[in-house]
Amino acid sequence: MTPVPFQTPAEIAAGIPRVVTHLRAGGLLAYPTETVYGLGSRAVQTDVAALAALKGRAASKPFLLLVSDRAMAESHGLASNASADALARAFWPGPLTLVLPGGSGRLPDLLRGPDGGIAVRWTSHQAIAQLVAALGVPLTSTSANLPGQPPGPGAAAIARDFAPAVQTGQLMVLDGGVLGNRPPSTVVDCTRPEAEIVREGTLSVAELRRAVGRLAP
Repeated sequence: MTPVPFQTPAEIAAGIPRVVTHLRAGGLLAYPTETVYGLGSRAVQTDVAALAALKGRAASKPFLLLVSDRAMAESHGLASNASADALARAFWPGPLTLVLPGGSGRLPDLLRGPDGGIAVRWTSHQAIAQLVAALGVPLTSTSANLPGQPPGPGAAAIARDFAPAVQTGQLMVLDGGVLGNRPPSTVVDCTRPEAEIVREGTLSVAELRRAVGRLAP
């Protein structure tokens, strides 16, 4: 399976139905985001387990979720406190991942971190947001790389690194062009009343604090 062109409006419009069909059949996906290329699946137990096996990732390191709007996160039972609400208003859609409580019975426990929360981001990559909206459920996300290697900068590198899965048709690769060496999203834990920084990425702690003051980590 060769990479699917996914850059121009025509390519995106033609590609989305094909991708949705692939994901609903349990397939995996490599796709561009606003930071780096990601690997993903539907947020269901069997598909998340297949993604973990492809990535060679331990179950103790869960994946995050991409949503097309806040309503999608809320409809899957993820809850926001004051800090999460302020941060989401300031930086969503964008490269900010929030770890939220909730989702019990609606999202697989493989997505839940040691704090009990599930990481979620409203993506600012417009084509992927359109794809997630068409899919109708969140898309899981992890960087598109083999363990110990940097994320693939483009579709050709990802297709090479995950060639067996591409050749069998398990993994579909979207060609969104070559992405620059941009830091990943900033991750903030909002499972407790006071927000805590998990990973500083594209957004600095100073930027978070300038936007939401004492509600920032």
